[in-house]
Amino acid sequence: MQKVLIILGVVLIVVGLGWPWLSKIPFGRLPGDIVIDKPTLKVYFPVTTMIIISLLLSLLMRFFNK
Repeated sequence: MQKVLIILGVVLIVVGLGWPWLSKIPFGRLPGDIVIDKPTLKVYFPVTTMIIISLLLSLLMRFFNK
């Protein structure tokens, strides 16, 4: 558990430092992400983005556990 927390902390630091460049990646605007935009309501469901992030995290965890 300690290893996972340390790796997660390092990943968060790297993402935080690289945010100006990472914000230009089109995650969050992928086909399959659902946006409901009405005059009084805006709802966003990033379905495709969350599936891709889940797959990437699963691959990383599998890689680090072996």
